[in-house]
Amino acid sequence: MLDAFTKVVAQADNQGQLVSNTQIDALLAMVKDGAKRTDVVNRITSNSSTIVTNAARALFEEQPQLIAPGGNAYTNRRVSACLRDMDIILRYVTYAVFLGDASVLDDRCLNGLRETYLALGVPTASMATSIAKMKDAAIAIASDRNGITPGDCSALMAELASYFDRAAAAVS
Repeated sequence: MLDAFTKVVAQADNQGQLVSNTQIDALLAMVKDGAKRTDVVNRITSNSSTIVTNAARALFEEQPQLIAPGGNAYTNRRVSACLRDMDIILRYVTYAVFLGDASVLDDRCLNGLRETYLALGVPTASMATSIAKMKDAAIAIASDRNGITPGDCSALMAELASYFDRAAAAVS
């Protein structure tokens, strides 16, 4: 896992070059957006249980067979495991937003997750749907303009969406 700064330095070092002006400008833009990133992470973190619970509730309303007897989320233990996994994915998405880099999400959360789900018989399409529902809820909360650092957040919201899309694609 590398943050954006370490990644740029490591790339330049591997190539035996100085950090380029383009790379410096990109890092400066990230620093300027640091308060916005912190606001987004704080909003998602403070609403994480609501995001996960509402996404699961919406999933189970759309796919009631999951919680019916014999379904993959039947019994409290299985529902709890589903909620735990959704919470973990959400947590790593916030880490990626904070760092401005998906490697923490990939390395610590997504690598091997699909294979694990397949081995356990978890319906991966349903899990991908739950991630999409978390994405919608997180973006709605994070893009609320009240009480956050002023400025255009469209690029940051697109970045946030891309991390959720990456997670959904990794499990499906």
